[in-house]
Amino acid sequence: MFQKIIKTDNSGATIIVRLMVGAVFLSEGIQKFLFADKLGSGRFVKIGLPYPEFFGPFVGSFEIACGVLVLIGLFTRIAALPLFIIMVVAMAVTKTQLYLDNGFWSMLHDSRTDWAMFLGSIFLMVKGGGKWSVDKNLCQNNKAH
Repeated sequence: MFQKIIKTDNSGATIIVRLMVGAVFLSEGIQKFLFADKLGSGRFVKIGLPYPEFFGPFVGSFEIACGVLVLIGLFTRIAALPLFIIMVVAMAVTKTQLYLDNGFWSMLHDSRTDWAMFLGSIFLMVKGGGKWSVDKNLCQNNKAH
């Protein structure tokens, strides 16, 4: 089971996607705490999510923890799953109303980062951490024993 979780290919290019996804989520998670009124619980109130005082820090904590795991490539596939779920919820809640209010092209323009994080998370769930990841190191060490 452990081998399936950490399994990854030998692609060196995967680090580019890991750096993009991990850095954006880490930054966004930190900002949910630094600017809670605007980007954390306050934002969750504005968009109508239930229990914003709980979910603001909850989501921010997952973004920080999973962002760090993705950056170092540790349990990459598992860490990408909550990030994917966060993006599905974010897109459904915020971009649906934007589409209804301003139309298709406005929604696409305002969701470009969301799409990048959504697709990047899927990529990492499929491929794993890649050549330069802790996962790859663990796979090699596990095979040696």
